[in-house]
Amino acid sequence: MSRHVNIPVFIPHLGCPNQCVFCNQRTISGVEEFDKNSLTELIEQSLSTVSQDDEVEIAFFGGSFTGIDRKLMTELLDTAHGYIKSGRVSSIRCSTRPDYIDAEVLSILKSRGVKVIELGLQSASDKVLKAAKRGHTRECEIRACKMIVDGGFELVGQMMIGLPKSTADDELETARLIIACGATGARIYPTVVFRGTELCDMAIEGSYEPLPLDEAVERSARVFNLFLKNDIKIIRIGLCSSENLSSVSTYHSGPNHPAIGELVLNRFYYDGIYREAKKLSLTRDDILYVTVAKGALSKAIGQKKRNKILLTEQLGLREIRFLEDGSLGEHDFKVMKHLGEKECI
Repeated sequence: MSRHVNIPVFIPHLGCPNQCVFCNQRTISGVEEFDKNSLTELIEQSLSTVSQDDEVEIAFFGGSFTGIDRKLMTELLDTAHGYIKSGRVSSIRCSTRPDYIDAEVLSILKSRGVKVIELGLQSASDKVLKAAKRGHTRECEIRACKMIVDGGFELVGQMMIGLPKSTADDELETARLIIACGATGARIYPTVVFRGTELCDMAIEGSYEPLPLDEAVERSARVFNLFLKNDIKIIRIGLCSSENLSSVSTYHSGPNHPAIGELVLNRFYYDGIYREAKKLSLTRDDILYVTVAKGALSKAIGQKKRNKILLTEQLGLREIRFLEDGSLGEHDFKVMKHLGEKECI
């Protein structure tokens, strides 16, 4: 069975025109500097670990790819495009900022085989963008998204949870903007405070308070649910786990849990099951049956059976039983009062 495989190429901060309060790209990527001459070696090494049936994509991440020196950008793209022409790689994706998207840039990307552009939107609120020192506006985001989609690229929106001055409603509005602009995928990043950032100084002085883990999970789950309802693929929740992200020398505070994506999925199931169960006429003697997709049982039950325990208590039930059904979609579920009764969803 073929897999989709990314070859990640991290180019930290080379193309970014300003310093957002939360950003320490070298810490996040684990890369201090980039040597363009190492690109071929990196790609070849990665290709040696994949099978011929795999669908391989070269992904330029970190910083703002379309903002780096134009000569360097085209050299990197030309190298990557050579692998597409040889048939060893299927496509290229890159991540960038809204204010580094224009017709010339998109023409260069299109001619070199770029199919997916991930756009760091972070927030749809001008108030939040200003507080985070993003250096662009909501209007700039809308313009860039339209150009990307109209240009025939696949758009992925990256957004953050818990930025300075951001509310849960602001984050839902950001998700709505990503959906309305025609994105097919999204990444959700709860804000983590790293040392060496302005946000860390703000946290130390008390002008910014990072979200507690439970609140970050709850707010992320609401956004996750909204994306799912609109057929937006969730590519990732939270930063990639690595030692430097949990080290006391780099991490200061905030919801930097190694399994935060799993926790968000747990919360998504908890919220959905509770909401649908409340529509039923349940009594203390009832057994509630929850059916989920194959492989989703542990996510629905929750870590250490937390969802099962809390739902049983809060719904006042004798028992909740969880079942799997291979015919259900990845995140679909059914809630029934009795087996055989018409499901509520």
